[in-house]
Amino acid sequence: MAHLENLVLCRESQVSTLQSLFGERHHFSFPSIFIYGHTASGKTYVTQTLLKTLELPHVFVNCVECFTLRLLLEQILNKLNHLSSSEDACPTHITCETFNDFVRLFKQVTKAESLKDQTVYIVLDKAEYLRDMEANLLPGFLRLQELTDRNVTVILLSEIVWEKFRPNTGCFEPFVLYFPDYSIGNLQKILSHDHPPEYSADFYAAYINILLGVFYTVCRDLKELRHLAVLNFPKYCEPVVKGEASERDTRKLWRNVEPHLKKAMQTVYLREISSSQWEKIQKDDTDPGQLKGLSAYTHVELPYYSKFILIAAYLASYNPARTDKRFFLKHHGKIKKTNFLKKHEKCLRCWVSDLQRPHGAPCSAECFLSCRRTFLPTAFLELPLITSLVTLQLLTLVGHDDQLDGPKYKCTVSLDFIRAIARTVNFDIIKYLYDFL
Repeated sequence: MAHLENLVLCRESQVSTLQSLFGERHHFSFPSIFIYGHTASGKTYVTQTLLKTLELPHVFVNCVECFTLRLLLEQILNKLNHLSSSEDACPTHITCETFNDFVRLFKQVTKAESLKDQTVYIVLDKAEYLRDMEANLLPGFLRLQELTDRNVTVILLSEIVWEKFRPNTGCFEPFVLYFPDYSIGNLQKILSHDHPPEYSADFYAAYINILLGVFYTVCRDLKELRHLAVLNFPKYCEPVVKGEASERDTRKLWRNVEPHLKKAMQTVYLREISSSQWEKIQKDDTDPGQLKGLSAYTHVELPYYSKFILIAAYLASYNPARTDKRFFLKHHGKIKKTNFLKKHEKCLRCWVSDLQRPHGAPCSAECFLSCRRTFLPTAFLELPLITSLVTLQLLTLVGHDDQLDGPKYKCTVSLDFIRAIARTVNFDIIKYLYDFL
């Protein structure tokens, strides 16, 4: 028990409840247990740690990986078969098509001596995906102990409440256990427990206190906070390593790590760059947005035609109307700045004309742009794509909805964002921006 308390922090009441439900090995446990809570609240970790520490026979299955009924049932049976067979024996692969076959095969597998007279636990992580499978699957798992007449307990782990699971026809009610979110004190204790051995616990605890002071208002995910703590700790202790400050000089340590924490705020949850790339940013002291395609707002997966609409909208929003002829007409007369496009490069008009509609009508740049520095959709454009861009807050409506000439939109994205989008379609947008001529 003392070893278990060191492994599982700030979840004493939940561990105690689960131990009471499990009881002794030969006792019949509760038929089904439903554990729910927000992401990174310790549901999976506590359950796995408890079963492994107590050395209870169990099978852990992720419902995201087993996305069909057959994959799910076969995964459970084959893992149980591996538990029941000896180390030297090579268990045969079990195939299972329906839940009726699963009940029959489950009885055969659990006849083994190694699984007799003890409770077998089946843990189904991401259990909300069971709702998309056959209607009899969830009620069957909840009553598996009754159907098989075996000492088995099914544990369901989910991020949504039990009321979202309960079928209209009714089912056996599981024991419901809630895992609340970690408080800031809990996060401080858990993260401080991971301190490197070469530094004192108080020094790392002070760093975690600074980290939570910056990120706790926007991020309470333990996994993400742990990731941020590992990435930014080298910069925090850099003055100590160089001999420029002591471990107690928190003011100087804070001044050194503060700009790097501000940069990390831009990529919370997104993980658009790897740890090695982030370390390069910290080493070179560069802006993450300057790296190609790397920023919290410079990489978004958009449909193919939406990218063209967004690029054209950006040009219409930020280029003066008087420059339309220069960019979008082949014979625009005399211009002052010559050779701003190389001969072998396509102008935007030719580039947009390469897009062919399903009926063969070519697009033109004039269809995308209006002379009022706003983006004017025509009947040619796909309105659902524009609506999606507005929903994503990449375009915003200007003026009123009841305008006779139709609604107008303005592009609201940054230059780094549109450059990243343009790179995905091999278009150098800088050559078509008036400010860069």
